[in-house]
Amino acid sequence: MSDSICHKCNEVITQRIITALGKTWHPEHFACKDCQQPIQEATFNIQEGEPVCSKCFLKNYSGTCQACQKPILERTIKALGKTWHEECFCCGGPCHKPLVGTSFYERDGKAYCKTDFEELFAARCAGCTRPITENAIVALEAKWHRDCFKCKKCENPITASTFAVEENRPVCTDCAA
Repeated sequence: MSDSICHKCNEVITQRIITALGKTWHPEHFACKDCQQPIQEATFNIQEGEPVCSKCFLKNYSGTCQACQKPILERTIKALGKTWHEECFCCGGPCHKPLVGTSFYERDGKAYCKTDFEELFAARCAGCTRPITENAIVALEAKWHRDCFKCKKCENPITASTFAVEENRPVCTDCAA
């Protein structure tokens, strides 16, 4: 049986032995790479292939969640140039739905789901006032859904490029005559 050599001091280990990270150590030499204190906890963190105690990991390596301002010790979401807990990365609109694994829209540093983004920021139709999310007709200094751009009198869609205007509403050429 070959002798175990301590990774830190390069001496033979004759009594208690710690095996971690594919190496062997004297218990007193299994220490945090940052503070040099022996690691006593059953769990530890790893940075650059070396052990790091929980206190130093929190202080030196864990990100802080943009939403709750607490350290991130598990999976990290990186979005909008910031870090988040998975459960904290949510829509900035009224729904507050989780956004992990979904596409999102950004505005002023906040993430939004598609529904809330459109409701809050999309142009509004001059006919129905709902958000316009696809092609729009631009007329009378406003935007319109194609289906909402209709004659004020007969309510038929206006498809011609010429139309009359009454009270800032379109009127088809048949009704204007």
